[in-house]
Order: sequence, then structure tokens, then C-alpha cells
Amino acid sequence: MSDTTSEDNLEQAIRDNAQGPARAQGDSGSVQQHPLPDQIDADRYLCSKKAVKSKGLGLRITRLIPSGAEGG
Repeated sequence: MSDTTSEDNLEQAIRDNAQGPARAQGDSGSVQQHPLPDQIDADRYLCSKKAVKSKGLGLRITRLIPSGAEGG
């Protein structure tokens, strides 16, 4: 199994766990969702992993040259 496949499986497992219930009981039919801060943390984690994989640093460095300045 390659590294990419295992990372994709891990990310999918994190997504599934965050979307699914935190606790479920049988006969009473009780279901409890994960707390919203935990779901937000999971989303931030997955987005940060995606950002690390993307090309570039997320910054663009540009040199600005003023056009009105003339030496004389």
C-alpha cells in the first residue's frame, strides 16, 4: 500500500468519524453528535493537510517599481 493511499484512507476515516455520531445507543434510539468545536477542528486539520500538499508556499513575492520616478 502506498503512502498516498494510506493518507487518503486516513483522511476519509477522519471525515466519516467527524460526520457520524459520537455515541449511539440501541434500544432507546439515542444518538449524540460530535461537539461542533471538534467538527471544526477536524475540518481545519484536513484543510491544513490539503494546503501542505499544494504547490507553492501560498505567498507571491513581487517587486514594485514606481513608474513616476525619473533620474535626472
